[in-house]
Amino acid sequence: METQCDSCEAEGPCPRRIFFAPDPTPALRICYLDESGVPELGAETAHFVFLGLSIHGETWKAKDGEVATIKRRFGLAGSEIHAAWLARRYLEQENIAGFDAMLPDDRRRAVQRARDAFLVAKAAKKGPRAVEKDRKNFRKTAPYIHLTLAERQDLLCQVAEAVGRWTDCRIFADAIDKRSFGGVAPRTPPYEEGFTQVVSRFHRYLESLEPEEHGLLVEDRNETMAGRLTDLMRAFHARGTRWTEQIRLIVETPLFVDSSLTSLVQVCDLCAYALRRFCDNQETTLFTRIIGRFQRAGGRIVGVRHYTGQRPCPCVICRRHARP
Repeated sequence: METQCDSCEAEGPCPRRIFFAPDPTPALRICYLDESGVPELGAETAHFVFLGLSIHGETWKAKDGEVATIKRRFGLAGSEIHAAWLARRYLEQENIAGFDAMLPDDRRRAVQRARDAFLVAKAAKKGPRAVEKDRKNFRKTAPYIHLTLAERQDLLCQVAEAVGRWTDCRIFADAIDKRSFGGVAPRTPPYEEGFTQVVSRFHRYLESLEPEEHGLLVEDRNETMAGRLTDLMRAFHARGTRWTEQIRLIVETPLFVDSSLTSLVQVCDLCAYALRRFCDNQETTLFTRIIGRFQRAGGRIVGVRHYTGQRPCPCVICRRHARP
């Protein structure tokens, strides 16, 4: 039985009747961006790493829940995972007798007392300004003081192992050895070079999928670089990058978010830290847990570049990239 035509209200068959097929839901990949190390030459770290961690958009909720479960396991529900602050030693803990045997709340109180005493003593000796950096460092690590170093390392390993299990995850990164510039500033600053490399590699990956997928960039808020990266991305949309003639599959400019509220940016931070520590010091504890997620093609690791200038490099990244 024919229904009434919505266009002309006629009964029966109507040649003007228009049927609309539902639009297919487009596939979307989210690529979370973060960095590790400092981009300035000669400052602090040997390498600067810019990294993108990509997942299917429809899987983010499950992954966010998995990370939240790991956090709760270590008493960090609602706290940010910041790998560099978690991985360092807290000397106050090492000077507290029986610290490992204490309950979490007792550990917090004991560490806080030790830190307060340290700040008072140092300020009395060298003046209030002398403790500004210490206060800042203590604030950064305050959420983690109830965990021993071994427990903090276990937390990082569990998150890295989760990433290793995410079969839809792909990692794209640029690890720049700042020593390769010989103290002379490069034409393209490391931060912008890393961003360009990651965007280009992510876009080539989107093009390689069948069917092609679109991507969205989500980055940790960086007030210093947000404007510059937005302008760079607009230029990429207009003219492409050095390696990609046209950026047609990445939507918009990067969305900048508060990493303390976005778990997957925190996971990206951990992966960037793992890559930098491997490149700096050949540390493998975290790196080996995530290496399987670097984008590959034809048996080669193509998702990450380890830049060392003209110096040959024997590391696993360069070997599997087929670099001399």
